[in-house]
Amino acid sequence: MHNFKELKVWQISRQLVKEIYKLTTQFPAEEKYGLISQIRRCVVSIPTNISEGCGRNTDKDFAHFLNISLGSAYELETLLTLSLDLELISDKESEPIQLKISEIQKMTFGLIKTLRQESYF
Repeated sequence: MHNFKELKVWQISRQLVKEIYKLTTQFPAEEKYGLISQIRRCVVSIPTNISEGCGRNTDKDFAHFLNISLGSAYELETLLTLSLDLELISDKESEPIQLKISEIQKMTFGLIKTLRQESYF
């Protein structure tokens, strides 16, 4: 088992949740059950899957949940790109968040790779 609170990727993911919630408050009301809901569920999935994986008994299980988290990060990247395409957010708003998402993706992939090398699964 791992302590998820010590993982930098979890800490950054938590910050991202707050940023996304703040960002999506400016979306039109008609997106409440559309993009807002999808984006928020997606961003929350990133740190929650990291923490759930930490609670598992094997590195293989942990890596599985990290893969889910990584998928959510890529989904979030796409949803923000679509929000940009639909002019719901600006380049100025999108860019720092996209950079943070990229950082999370790289860190998560690196952690998965490390787990695979250490466990030989």
